[in-house]
Amino acid sequence: MHTRTTGSFTFANWEERTVGPSGTSPKLAHASVTNTFAGGIEAADTTCEYTIVYVTEKTGTFTGMEALVGHVDGREGSFVVEQRGSFDADGTVHCAFEVVPGTGTGELIGLCGTGDFVAKHGESSFPYTFDYDLD
Repeated sequence: MHTRTTGSFTFANWEERTVGPSGTSPKLAHASVTNTFAGGIEAADTTCEYTIVYVTEKTGTFTGMEALVGHVDGREGSFVVEQRGSFDADGTVHCAFEVVPGTGTGELIGLCGTGDFVAKHGESSFPYTFDYDLD
């Protein structure tokens, strides 16, 4: 039976650099990001690495891996999520994420689940939902 939890996250740091030939289109970039989650997921200073494809200057897609250390609904441990998403010209980011199987530690061993978020450019906090099971 799935448990749903919700909350929000903020990003504290975003370092992005272009990879591959400069001035080519589509542009490929890499970003290292630090987030802080509150609510059902409590995790400060996460480690997140994105690969980004800019189809235009303001639109594109991304994939990423994020390592979270903290709590899920009070259970302590760590886990990794794989993220896939897109961003629109108006600055809206749509992202779905899934726990990488076997990455749960501590009280989160056996964690599996999926979640999503929508982030709007210019906002400082972004709501998420997370549906999960603990084996």
